[in-house]
Amino acid sequence: MPDLFIAPPDQAPRSAWRRECSACGACCSAPDIAALAKPLGVPCVHLAPEQPGVGCLCRQYHERPQVCRNYRPDWVCGEVSPLPTLTQRTQRFLELYGLEILERSGPSGV
Repeated sequence: MPDLFIAPPDQAPRSAWRRECSACGACCSAPDIAALAKPLGVPCVHLAPEQPGVGCLCRQYHERPQVCRNYRPDWVCGEVSPLPTLTQRTQRFLELYGLEILERSGPSGV
């Protein structure tokens, strides 16, 4: 039986523990998504603004890339979803994975 807590090196750590999506938006903001040319810590351009009582929703949900379809809410979502803002949820998501955003430089390198 495979160990459910060991992820292939090209994937983020996964947990066997699952939960329902809370529409917190962190999974659409924190990780980099190559299929969308989305950098680390930047909200996806398809992420709609947060709405009270609804949360953050994808504007292209039915056409989203496979990497987004494969994501399953887990314990990380439980850690970040109670935070009040998308910025705070994104930061906590990155902290949980030990990631940090390097200073982005403009086209001139400044």
